[in-house]
Amino acid sequence: MTHDNSYTTEEIAKLLRISKLTVYDLIKKGELPAYRVGRQMRVDASDLEAYKNRAKGEYRGVQPYPVQTGGAPFGTSHVNAQHSQMRSVIISGQDVSLDILANYLEKRSNSIRPLRSYVGSINSLWAMYKGEADIVSTHLYDGDTGEYNIPYVRRMLSGHRFLVINMLSRWAGFYVQPGNPKKLSAWEDFRRAGVRMVNREKGSGIRTLVEEQFRQRGIMGHEVAGFEREEGNHLAVAGAVARGEADIGVGIEKAGQLVGVEFLPVIQERYDLVIQKTDENKELIRYVREILLSEEFQNELATIGGYDLADTGKILYETW
Repeated sequence: MTHDNSYTTEEIAKLLRISKLTVYDLIKKGELPAYRVGRQMRVDASDLEAYKNRAKGEYRGVQPYPVQTGGAPFGTSHVNAQHSQMRSVIISGQDVSLDILANYLEKRSNSIRPLRSYVGSINSLWAMYKGEADIVSTHLYDGDTGEYNIPYVRRMLSGHRFLVINMLSRWAGFYVQPGNPKKLSAWEDFRRAGVRMVNREKGSGIRTLVEEQFRQRGIMGHEVAGFEREEGNHLAVAGAVARGEADIGVGIEKAGQLVGVEFLPVIQERYDLVIQKTDENKELIRYVREILLSEEFQNELATIGGYDLADTGKILYETW
């Protein structure tokens, strides 16, 4: 499980029997020192053990180790002490564009340490509501208004001050096998006899799109073969179709190209960022907007392909 006496956030969550978001919250608060290796955050085994000892000491009402006045605890490395003075910012969502944003934030600011959490849109917003995420991405389709994101954000962050900034737009559509042998082209085709779908996990933006489109057409999940099969990302959905395990799935264009399935565009979805408007976030909001509007950042996204950047960096909704 360990690598060079360190753990991933997922491994720590399993060891402590807590959610990954709780692990990120501990890192964000400086209670669990961490560092980045590529796209992963890692925690040294010694730091995990120290955290557990501190937690035991707090429970028993004793101090587990002596503390230097005005400094870090004895035995804490200089690097960890330096990290504790930085603000950890959790960026929640699954698109690769968020990894690029995290890299730019890390380069631009000496006071911000970006952490990545790879969860879907609804769980990301819920994490923000609980104070466990600082920047969240959403691509949630509302069937009643035909609008993306803002109806959900307003409901889930009721009572909070926030702004919604466009990150990008991208096509979502159907993955079908090459040549589309079953001639699938519409949402109604999902319940045709002999058609098997593969679904996304509950709380993801694509799962919300599927359920809203089904609701509008009176399609019940139990009428669709494969509706209960869930995969955790676009590539896994496309891969299931490519292997012939399903006839149709829903996802973004880029994943279909990478896997080699045929992609039928259905809707251009808006992929937005949500940040709470607090005094602490003023600098963060400024950095994020500067990055999104920069030519360098947009050029890097453009090289990936499949993104519409016409509104990137535009504030779409803001509370006062």
